[in-house]
Amino acid sequence: MKFTPINYTCPGCGAPLKFSPLTGTLRCEFCKREVPIEGEHAPVIEHDLHTALVTLDQAPNEEITKEITCPKCGSSFTLDPYAVSANCPYCGTPAITEFVRDIHPESILPFQVSHKDAQAIFARWIGSLWFAPGELKRLVDTQKSLTGYYLPWWTYDADTTTGYTGQRGDIYYVTVQKRMIVNGEERLVEVQEPRIQWTPVSGQVTRSFDDVTIRASQGLSRKILDALEPWDTSQLVPFDPKYLSGFDAEEYTIGLDNGFEMARVKMDSVIRSDIRLDIGGDQQQILDYHTQYHNTTYKNTLFPLWMTHFTYKGKEYYYAINAQSGRITGERPYSYTKITLLVLSILAVLFFAAFFDQIRERYVENFSNNSVPKTYPAVPPTSADIFRQITDCESNGGVWDYVNEWCER
Repeated sequence: MKFTPINYTCPGCGAPLKFSPLTGTLRCEFCKREVPIEGEHAPVIEHDLHTALVTLDQAPNEEITKEITCPKCGSSFTLDPYAVSANCPYCGTPAITEFVRDIHPESILPFQVSHKDAQAIFARWIGSLWFAPGELKRLVDTQKSLTGYYLPWWTYDADTTTGYTGQRGDIYYVTVQKRMIVNGEERLVEVQEPRIQWTPVSGQVTRSFDDVTIRASQGLSRKILDALEPWDTSQLVPFDPKYLSGFDAEEYTIGLDNGFEMARVKMDSVIRSDIRLDIGGDQQQILDYHTQYHNTTYKNTLFPLWMTHFTYKGKEYYYAINAQSGRITGERPYSYTKITLLVLSILAVLFFAAFFDQIRERYVENFSNNSVPKTYPAVPPTSADIFRQITDCESNGGVWDYVNEWCER
């Protein structure tokens, strides 16, 4: 299906305008002219969840491949299903198209981390990884290795009321006798042992949730996207396609209803903590609880990321940077060659340490066994007779006394 892209051009030189995270404006990369984006202070609207779920078209959305003709160079290219914006693969001109899903984003978190700063964050992180393959570190030298994306997120608000039943455990101590070894003798000793007294309890807790963020994209793993949290949704601004200029963007592929089920899992973890706090005591058992949700609302929004991937030994590894906070996460490969060399180096050091320690022990042993050192005269004998006496003395097992000139036997 053919789509006519939206393109923003510089009023000064006619070159494409791209959103700049440094200035928060549309900026021309050639003449450096900046065009402000209006309407940033308008309120961001929340929508009723139940009304949307009732009126939402339940028919599955058809995947549409968008055919784009670049307004700058005239080349034709296609966008992936649910892609909203991209740069022309031939001349780099931004191309923005309309949304095709039932719900359109009405708010957005603009990029706040520039490509240069993201590249520095990525380089520091890669440099901190032990046993990373050399090929991964060379990826940092590729100045265009990071691509800017706007990915869809759901946010949910809800007031909750939860009734529960459980047990409260209070620890107390009793004195018991035990046989123990004291000073080498077995004795009966009185010790304090803990016990738990369980008391049935029931109650009710309430909790209000604001902007529980849930990924609405299946393009990256849940583990990576969840690790980019938290997002400061107080910085959301009303959606304007100008923010997409120069970045890739996509629509949601996880539906509103599925997103709320994922949000309930997040809320449930907090609610269980509230129940345990309400039960009190030293230990708690939650036997049953039921949560009612009121005033549930939602927003569909876009969050900014810098992303790249790396192929190592046939496997893809993905990396992402929260382009609001600079938080980085990703999957990492290990160089087993480096690990093997380290293990061999450690074994070599231990071998040589043991070898030299053995030599030292033999030297000490030989030195301690030689208790009577050989005695040599300070000056040669003064006559042939004395020399002959010394020779006879030592040949018969004696020791010649050079001071008194006699033989000690």
